[in-house]
Parts: sequence; structure tokens; C-alpha cells
Amino acid sequence: MAHSVLPNLESTAMTLGLTPLISLIAGILILVMPRLLNYIVALYLIVIGLIGLFGAGGINLR
Repeated sequence: MAHSVLPNLESTAMTLGLTPLISLIAGILILVMPRLLNYIVALYLIVIGLIGLFGAGGINLR
């Protein structure tokens, strides 16, 4: 049996779909409440880091 070299497209699509959504929410919050900039950036970096480390395979938004 030949193994596929392509990544798991389902988890890749979910990660790519989740990151822009988080970015959009963070951007809107920064525009509405600029005083929260430090907290929003820190939270964004933590979330993206966790998604990068553990993947979004357990999250299903469909």
C-alpha cells in the first residue's frame, strides 16, 4: 500500500478557517476598544500558539 504524502486536508482546512476568524474578532475588538490592545494581542498569540502546537483536529465547526 502506498502512503499519501499530502497532509490531512480536513485538519488543515479547519486550522486555516479558525485563524482568520480569530484575527477578525481581535481586529474588531481593537477598533472598538483600543485600551484592550495588549490583552487582545496576548490572547491571540496564545490561541494561535496552542492551535499550532496541538492542532485543531479536535475542533469541528461544521
